[in-house]
Amino acid sequence: MSGPLWVQAGRSDRMNPSIIREILKLTELPGVLSLAGGLPSPDSFPIEQMREASERVLAEAPREALQYAASEGFAPLREWVAARRTAAGHPVGPDEVLITSGSQQGLDLVAKVLIDAGTRVGVETPTYLGALQAFGPFEPELVSLDGDDDGPAPDAFAAARARFAYLLPNFQNPTGREMPDGRRDAVVAAAAAAGTPIVEDDPYGEIWFDEAPPPSLAARWPEGVLYLGSFSKVLAPGFRLGYLVAPRELYPKLLQAKQAADLHTPGFNQRVVYEVVKDGFLDRHVPTIRERYRTQRDAMASALERHLPAGTSWRAPHGGMFFWVRLPEGFDAMALLPRAVAAGVAYVPGAAFYAGDPDPRTLRLSFVTLSAADIEVGVDRLGRVIADGA
Repeated sequence: MSGPLWVQAGRSDRMNPSIIREILKLTELPGVLSLAGGLPSPDSFPIEQMREASERVLAEAPREALQYAASEGFAPLREWVAARRTAAGHPVGPDEVLITSGSQQGLDLVAKVLIDAGTRVGVETPTYLGALQAFGPFEPELVSLDGDDDGPAPDAFAAARARFAYLLPNFQNPTGREMPDGRRDAVVAAAAAAGTPIVEDDPYGEIWFDEAPPPSLAARWPEGVLYLGSFSKVLAPGFRLGYLVAPRELYPKLLQAKQAADLHTPGFNQRVVYEVVKDGFLDRHVPTIRERYRTQRDAMASALERHLPAGTSWRAPHGGMFFWVRLPEGFDAMALLPRAVAAGVAYVPGAAFYAGDPDPRTLRLSFVTLSAADIEVGVDRLGRVIADGA
């Protein structure tokens, strides 16, 4: 026998490993403090509530929980999502909610339904790496939307001529920035005028520290915005549970894409999560996460102020999980990473988050998985590495 047996599709060349996942392997080395991963703190997981809910589900509906289920998702959970979105100013019905296997699957379904080869897709500068990975195999032309610390500039939408724009208004990954209320109005108006619908990704909207963020883009333009939400940051990522709220004209095709992908999100997981959240648990639980993360945010802000050298810039986020740091002139965060790991600290270089023309001086730091004491040590190590490289 000779010659290759398996011929890979051309799109496989556009599938690349996640730099974050690769960096996380480095953090397993002894003595390395990780400021890299965007992982929720395991101390925030409601373990006892999950255990009790699992027991109730297996006691009350074991056969249903372990059987195949509806592709749309567990009906009571969809009703819960719809009610919560409606209470947030985004009125929707359960028939507009699709439960997904994490919001990352939502991005994959969006890509399958909306992107052809050469489709222009507007993205923020920088933007979420996972979205770039989900969109990439479908060969879009990614268009970086010009913007500032408040998000994309409204006049960027007409210039982009995109089929849709992908935006993260709340405590964006990777920058941590929050789009102000006035900018949201202007962005929606500009997108509507340009005929550019929006995919709004909102995994961090509940994790605010100072005050709740303004109403969503979807609340301002329901027919023009597809909204993605997640249970990973407020409960536990291991359940891989997210959802999308889609305009009615788009929902059937997203459902068909979901059916082709995995038939349905695990019914047991959906029922357990519904048992946990149905009686208002999140309204009691999420404030404890906010308080924990606020303390860690403050610890990192103080440590950065003390230990990073002159010429380094950052802005403390008002929610979410990340600081976005820009190194002094002449630095390359990717080239600096091996030295940082050797010194016992890891981060994510920022270049991976750009659709084009990356800023090599940027890096992302996560503050939610380490104690305040370890944040102090990790930032001190990082500051020494930067200072030694000056």
